[in-house]
Amino acid sequence: MKYKMVAIDLDGTLVDKNGHIAEEDNLAIKRLIASNVTVTLSTGRVVKATLPIIDELELHGFHIFYDGALIYNPGNLATFYAKPLDQSVVHEAIDFCRKNNIYLELYSSEKFFSEKPNWSDDIHRKFFRVEPTTVNFDDIWNKERLLKAEIVVHDDEEAVKAKNFKEKFGDRLRYSIARSPAFPEIDFINIIDPQVSKGEALKRLMEFNGYLPPEVIAIGDGLNDIPLLEMAGVAVAMGNAFPEVKQVSDYITLDVEQQGVAAAVNFFFSV
Repeated sequence: MKYKMVAIDLDGTLVDKNGHIAEEDNLAIKRLIASNVTVTLSTGRVVKATLPIIDELELHGFHIFYDGALIYNPGNLATFYAKPLDQSVVHEAIDFCRKNNIYLELYSSEKFFSEKPNWSDDIHRKFFRVEPTTVNFDDIWNKERLLKAEIVVHDDEEAVKAKNFKEKFGDRLRYSIARSPAFPEIDFINIIDPQVSKGEALKRLMEFNGYLPPEVIAIGDGLNDIPLLEMAGVAVAMGNAFPEVKQVSDYITLDVEQQGVAAAVNFFFSV
């Protein structure tokens, strides 16, 4: 089988605990590009936090952001697909979070909004290179195209609040946990429209490119990568992946700290 596309998660897959991409992984990706294999990044990150990686890897074309809520080409500023959160649900979520003292982040395609400073601001600032924009959330659902919300959890109290939020909104929203090797004790709970997932975004890109599932490989480590892996013809889990991710995978590669992406590329493509 000639593989034509590889979709790769970032944090915990390509990006290590120091926020770096190993030279072996970098070279493996550039070798794919030189062989005319389409390489697509698939991440829960905002566009701005992904741009340095896209530049480093010299990637072109469309990539998946916000866990699938946005398919966007930073090179020519073209949007292929965008699915914002429902405005009325955002309004209700803001009211619920205010009443229950839940720290809520909201994301447009350009900015990350919060109503007050939080301990997680430094993480966004230093690791993801995203500066929070502090605003009053009154009517923000009408003023901004909001693609994603997020709740961050690093203790039992915040975990209970996140659980209450999920119970309140149920299947009106989709929730996925992402973790970074740099902050293994923190759950970044991505909140998106229920029709959105990395898998649905990959399906759209496959159809756009004219690729069939058997021609596509996906590599990931987090729970939010499961739909991505299930959509691809070949699912590759990192050695450091969640057990649930490994269960749906066809192949388990090395840890991110051991250049697992390069090892997978070398396995499926001739060196």
